[in-house]
Amino acid sequence: MWSSNLVRRVALAATAALALTGAAACGDDSDESAGGDKKITIGYMAWDEAIAASYLWRNLLVEKGFEVELKNVEAGVVYQGLSTGDIDLFLDGWLPQTHASYWERYGDKLEKIGVWYDDASLSIAVPDYVTGVESLADLAGNAGSFDGQIIGIEPGAGLTAATQDKVIPGYGLTGKLDLKTSSTPAMLAALDSAIKDKKPIVVTLWHPHWAYSKYQLKDLADPKGTLGQAEQITTLARKGFGADFPEVTEMLKKFTMDDQQLGSLEDLMFNVHKGDEEKAVEEWLKANPDFAGGLGAAS
Repeated sequence: MWSSNLVRRVALAATAALALTGAAACGDDSDESAGGDKKITIGYMAWDEAIAASYLWRNLLVEKGFEVELKNVEAGVVYQGLSTGDIDLFLDGWLPQTHASYWERYGDKLEKIGVWYDDASLSIAVPDYVTGVESLADLAGNAGSFDGQIIGIEPGAGLTAATQDKVIPGYGLTGKLDLKTSSTPAMLAALDSAIKDKKPIVVTLWHPHWAYSKYQLKDLADPKGTLGQAEQITTLARKGFGADFPEVTEMLKKFTMDDQQLGSLEDLMFNVHKGDEEKAVEEWLKANPDFAGGLGAAS
C-alpha cells in the first residue's frame, strides 16, 4: 500500500495540474473576450459625416462583441495609419478627387470595401443674406466685406488644399483673401456667430453637412471647376482586413446612407445631443429600427 504522505503528494500534484489547466483555459477565454482578434481601430478626421459614421459603426460593432477604438486624427495620418496597419478602418475616404494625393501614395496598401454615399461635393459658401456674391469669381471684388478672410477647416484637409492651391489662385484672390485654417468646429462656430449677427462670412464647406439644414446658405458657383465634381464617400481598410474580419466586411459592403438618414443622425449628434455622440447614435438607431438588421448587424 502507498504511504499516506505519498498519496497526499500525488493528490497535490494532480490538483496543481488541474489548476494550471484551468488557468490556461481561462486565460484563452479572457484574451478572446477582452478583444484579441476582435479589436478594431477606426480612424476618422473631424469632418462631421466621418464622426457620425465612426460612432455609428462603433455602436454596431460593440453590439456584435467587438472592442472598438476610435482615433481622431487628420486625414493624412489616417491614411498613413491604414498603410502601416495601426488603423484598421476608415469610413470617410473622399474619392476620386479630394483624397487623390493620399490614395496615390497609400492606395496599394489599402482595401476598398464599398461606397456608402455617392453625391459628396466640396463647396465654398456664404449665408444667403450676403448680396452681390453668387460665384467664386465675385469674391475678389468683395474681399473687404469678409475682412480679407475665407474661414477654413483643418490644415491637412483635402478641401483646404483645393481652396489654397486652386480656388485662390484660380480666381485671382491671392493677396485679397487669405484662407484661415483652424478646425471644423471653429469654422462652424464662426459661421454661427456671423449668422446671429447678420455679418458677411465666407467658409469652406461640403455636402453632406447638417449646416445646410440648420442655416440658409448658398454655395458659390465654381465656373472654373476648381473644387472638382461630385465624389464618393468610400469605406477603406488596411490590407488583410477583409480576410481577418469577413463578417464585418460583409456588413460594411451593405452600408449606405441617404441625405435624410445622415442628416438626421448629424442633427442629433451635433445639435440635439451635442457632445454625447453615443446617446445620439442610440436614439437614431431606435428611430431607425430596420437599419442595423439591413446590414446583418442584428444580434
